[in-house]
Amino acid sequence: MQPAISTQVFLPHRLHPGLLDALRHGGARTIEIFAARHHFDYTERSQVREIAQWFRDTGTGATLHQPLTTESTWSRHAGPSVNLIAPEKTHRIEAMDEIKRAIESAELITISACVLHLGMSNDDWSDQALEHSLTAIEHLKAFAAPLGVRLLLENLRNEITPPERLMAILRIGHFDSVGICLDVGHAHVKGQDLEAMFELMRPRIGEVHVHDNGGMRDEHLWPASGTERSQALLNGTIDWAKTYRLLAELPENTPGVLEIKHDHAGSAEDVTRMAAEVFSHQRRLLEYREPTHREVEERAKAAELNTPR
Repeated sequence: MQPAISTQVFLPHRLHPGLLDALRHGGARTIEIFAARHHFDYTERSQVREIAQWFRDTGTGATLHQPLTTESTWSRHAGPSVNLIAPEKTHRIEAMDEIKRAIESAELITISACVLHLGMSNDDWSDQALEHSLTAIEHLKAFAAPLGVRLLLENLRNEITPPERLMAILRIGHFDSVGICLDVGHAHVKGQDLEAMFELMRPRIGEVHVHDNGGMRDEHLWPASGTERSQALLNGTIDWAKTYRLLAELPENTPGVLEIKHDHAGSAEDVTRMAAEVFSHQRRLLEYREPTHREVEERAKAAELNTPR
């Protein structure tokens, strides 16, 4: 899994090369650009060119997170409003148009993937939700493909995006090129079996969102990494040793994106230091891990085949 981080950690600020440098210096090899007009204004060509130049100069990989709102000014009280499967057709069209504007930045920035949300938190599953999901994905896929952008559907805290339904959406729509963004923190809040989720979705996982929480709220904390972390921040309850054993089965170039809420950021220097600590801990757990159940079975079968009879 490749070390990566989202610019969400700097969400209240206008994105500029200095902030991107802080993320790269922390060890990130891919950066997920969080599309929000006050932060990364994908409609402002001059900012897109500035950010594109930085990615070209550094050789850093880029992915994109869809915009969640059309607001152009920062407010911590503004809730998500971009809803691809809203009941009202005008709202669905507006959401698709806004996401297309963000994806257009791939004309200048080499963006490999865009993470999509289907619905809002706590939305229920219905035939209508399925229909709207299929329509939105079909339209956005047709728009993104010529720009080299792969769509990734994220598991959210609603009843539309548990793993079984995400895989059903991909199957029903024949969306062979669309993948999954596995959000570890969301799965933990929902009390889902991460190993079972991983087993079902593994062939489609194109990106992982890595963040911690106490199991009750979607807090987007830095993943706890033992003595390297201050006690004040050690309030997440995800078992990272177990989690990284699973994630180690993914291709090495799969971005494992630290998606940290800006409230836990501090200064740019603090973010660089914290990211370096988490990536260091992550690397040790990925390199020195116990074999998975699948690996044990495969080794046993190989040994049996090689045993003289």
